[in-house]
Amino acid sequence: MEKPAPRVEDRTWSCSCTARGRHRIPLGGTATELAAKVGEMLSTSVSSSPLTLVGRRSTNSNLNLSKDVVQRSLVLFTVGTFLALVLNLLQIQRNVTLFPEEVIDTIFSSAWWVPPCCGTAAAVIGLLYPCIDSHLGEPHKFKREWASVMRCIAVFVGINHASAKLDFANNIQLSLTLAALSLGLWWTFDRSRSGLGLGITIAFVATLITQFLVYNGVYQYTSPDFLYIRSWLPCIFFSGGVTVGNIGRQLAMGGSEKPHSD
Repeated sequence: MEKPAPRVEDRTWSCSCTARGRHRIPLGGTATELAAKVGEMLSTSVSSSPLTLVGRRSTNSNLNLSKDVVQRSLVLFTVGTFLALVLNLLQIQRNVTLFPEEVIDTIFSSAWWVPPCCGTAAAVIGLLYPCIDSHLGEPHKFKREWASVMRCIAVFVGINHASAKLDFANNIQLSLTLAALSLGLWWTFDRSRSGLGLGITIAFVATLITQFLVYNGVYQYTSPDFLYIRSWLPCIFFSGGVTVGNIGRQLAMGGSEKPHSD
């Protein structure tokens, strides 16, 4: 007795897929069902492909990097603004910096722009230092802890306070003393070639900008001895650049603090 021949629709076609196991598609189904199954398998394969995963990781990495830069910029801007308010107050108390009387009497005095400008400069400098270190391939590893950064800030405030409090026979002696203190700050808390070069560049550029502002009558210094400004001002800019650079470097580490080993 002959066995009946198997029907076509009883036979199945199977394929293996790494993401969803085995799919069994009946050959007797309609063309629409077959196309839907094939499309589902192709979409699963594409979504799990290495190129897609790499693209997603790259996008997430870029987003995290942008978020980190924004957060560091905000912190540096806040620190720069606060330091500008404190240090400018010390200078005004000692009658070093003078603003027009008609402007001082108003709420929106000519001094309102000083803290935001200093905060913006601090954000740029603080982001620039770790970028230069990375570009030169010389990561800064000397005294990388927040305790050292706080001491650097204290020394910087002390140098600025000394510029207003110390009385020397002439401004040349005061300038040489502050220059030695500024170099001592760099040697104690930095000791990097990039830090020294950026500090000198910042001092030069900031001094030129200050000369321009004083020349145009935005504000003035009492008893200027270097063109329109005080001769010790570049020392303050140099030490301020080194201080903000150390803050930016520490923030770039992501808050990881090394054990204190002084």
